[in-house]
Amino acid sequence: MFVDDDGIVTSEFTLRESHQGPPGHSHGGASAAILDEVMGLVVWAAGHKVLAANININYRKPLPLFQPLTASARITEVGERKILSVGEIRLADSTVAVEGSGVYVVAAKFFEQPRIMGGTS
Repeated sequence: MFVDDDGIVTSEFTLRESHQGPPGHSHGGASAAILDEVMGLVVWAAGHKVLAANININYRKPLPLFQPLTASARITEVGERKILSVGEIRLADSTVAVEGSGVYVVAAKFFEQPRIMGGTS
C-alpha cells in the first residue's frame, strides 16, 4: 500500500483460493475486509487514531480470483470526533467492482493501553 501526495491510499493485490466464495470469485467478506483496511488506513495515514464505527459496502461486480485488483481510499470529511472515508476495488480493466464508505471515530486512548499478548492470567 502507498499514500500519494493527495492523501489517497492505493494497494494492488490478487485474491487466491482461500478468499473464494462463489466458484472462481471472492467471498464478499474478503471485499469488505479489504475496503475496511484501506478506508481505515487512509485515516490512520493522515494521523488519526481511530476505530471503525460503521462501514457500508456496495457490491457492483464479483471479484475474480487470480487476477490483479486495485483498492483505493480517500478521506471525505474530518470532524472533531469522526472521520469519513470512501473506498473502491477496481478490476484490471478499471471497472469499479466494489465500493464502500466508512465512519471512523477518534479513539486515541484505546491505543495507549498496554497490549495483552497470549491468554488470560
